[in-house]
Amino acid sequence: MALEDLVILLVEDDPVFRSIVAAFLTNRGATVVEADDGQQGLERFSQRDFDIVLADLSMPILGGLDMLKQMIKRKPDTLSIVISGNQVMADVVEALRVGASDYLVKPVNDLCLIENAIRQCVGGSNQQDVQLEDLDELSYQELEEHLSLLEQNAEAAKSVQQQLFPPSVIDYPKAKIDYSLFKHDEVSAYFIDSVNVGERYLIMYMAHFHPQDNRCAFASVLLKSFVNQKLKRFRNDNTETVIEPFNMLSYLNERMSKSGLDIYVDIVYAVVELTHYRASIAQAGKGLRCYIRNEEGLMPLAMPDALQLGILEWGQPSTQFRNLMPGESLCVVSSSVKHREMLLNDEFVGLSYSPEVAPGGYVQMSF
Repeated sequence: MALEDLVILLVEDDPVFRSIVAAFLTNRGATVVEADDGQQGLERFSQRDFDIVLADLSMPILGGLDMLKQMIKRKPDTLSIVISGNQVMADVVEALRVGASDYLVKPVNDLCLIENAIRQCVGGSNQQDVQLEDLDELSYQELEEHLSLLEQNAEAAKSVQQQLFPPSVIDYPKAKIDYSLFKHDEVSAYFIDSVNVGERYLIMYMAHFHPQDNRCAFASVLLKSFVNQKLKRFRNDNTETVIEPFNMLSYLNERMSKSGLDIYVDIVYAVVELTHYRASIAQAGKGLRCYIRNEEGLMPLAMPDALQLGILEWGQPSTQFRNLMPGESLCVVSSSVKHREMLLNDEFVGLSYSPEVAPGGYVQMSF
């Protein structure tokens, strides 16, 4: 059967919907453990191992987001799909930010969508890979429903984007990420993110969207979603694209080109292998620069300009490989001289509305 050998935790406060979904998944071969609120879901979660968690976002006693945060804190590699019943984009964005693998929007009229989402999360055969591409298109359709809202409502776009930004300092077991991004408008045209991939790799990227308008918030959601897709495929031993900067930018260009946003992206995407501190970097566009920082200052990496993401007849990204020496940090900086000066002064403030500083900023990975 399609879901045979999978153990699924289904957390849903609507008893009718829960029983229908549980019966469907059981009929498809899965073992389903049910919980009717977030607190009971945590209790079930602590009692055995699950392949995936399927949870409603809005529940009494303990909501799905708070439950998911605690689950991921206990087991960082937890795979999860959330179901949003109120169609609030901010809830979906927050779920992606804390680590959800995918999301669905109620009403779910076709239960096969749930099965396809589960199969996407846990991986599968080549035949299922084709279905994953189809599901990408479904995700576009769902996300595009919110595009008009974000285009017309600056406050909604600002709220969505701000939930995606990390704190100004992120401490990983073997490294630290610090950053400052300055904006003049409600929505930032710049976006940064990082993620620890197991114990061996650390990913850091910085993006600049063109043109700058409310679509930048939507582009931030898409970019993070696309990275999350490849991240969960890596964790399921299906593909190493997420730790291969050249291939990752090629994938991101294809996805952004088909998004319908008409938005273009400068990006620097860096992966550091944490055993030997070998950095692999790929760059698209020319608005961002990657530097090695040491006691002598900032040393730019020689990377030629490349076409921005979002162009159908795209060439290929610029790439660079570098072994980091003890005491060296890896940095990505926008074009302002002031930003480089502030970086060297260790001025890290996270995301900031600062009309007196040019838009843009910098991010640093130190060890």
